[in-house]
Amino acid sequence: MSYYYQERRGGFFSSIPPVTRNLILINLVIFIATLVNENFMIGTFGLFYPTSPYFRWWQIITHMFMHGGIWHIFFNMYTLYIFGVVVERILGSKKFLLFYFVCGLGAAGLHIGTQYLEMQMFLNSASQTALDSIVALKTTPTVGASGAIYGVLMGYAVLFPQSKLTLIFPPVTLSAKWMVIIFAVIELFTGVVGFADGVAHFAHLGGMLIGWLMIKWWRRRGVLFEQDRI
Repeated sequence: MSYYYQERRGGFFSSIPPVTRNLILINLVIFIATLVNENFMIGTFGLFYPTSPYFRWWQIITHMFMHGGIWHIFFNMYTLYIFGVVVERILGSKKFLLFYFVCGLGAAGLHIGTQYLEMQMFLNSASQTALDSIVALKTTPTVGASGAIYGVLMGYAVLFPQSKLTLIFPPVTLSAKWMVIIFAVIELFTGVVGFADGVAHFAHLGGMLIGWLMIKWWRRRGVLFEQDRI
């Protein structure tokens, strides 16, 4: 049996797998740029509804790196660090990168889909409220990595369904499986009733759904885990 020694350098960040580490760093750099020129960054890289005059094709990707405030980016990056490290080590970096962005795209897709349904409802009404809602829908950008990160959270829960997670508030401990089920129910309920307006609940659900489907599909094909080639 052979052994090898790998010297670790670089401190804390060197212990984080490369994709998770670089995603966190890119998000932090872009957040700093947003603090410098918020109007330009949000208006250019946030995701607008496709028929909005502010929509640009690259926003489908770039909105995943935009954040609306310090707490928004803090909780997203903290969650990405906690669960991304584990999921990346299981899937391997290349597959995790694909997983992350496909979850983010799925989140954006479901979010835009629900916006489309809202738009059709508004167009069928001639009220001033409906017209105001159309303007608001077309001029309000969507920002944040939450859709992709909810996919990572779902991936962790599928891989380790019985692992225990403890919420900060309320301080309860549940298995990962039940934690994501509760999160999904809350997101669905709040999305349908419109509670906590300004939060893209269906984007969160879209990320979770795609994350679940991808892990299940890879597991069924027998290609879930990273394999070393020798």
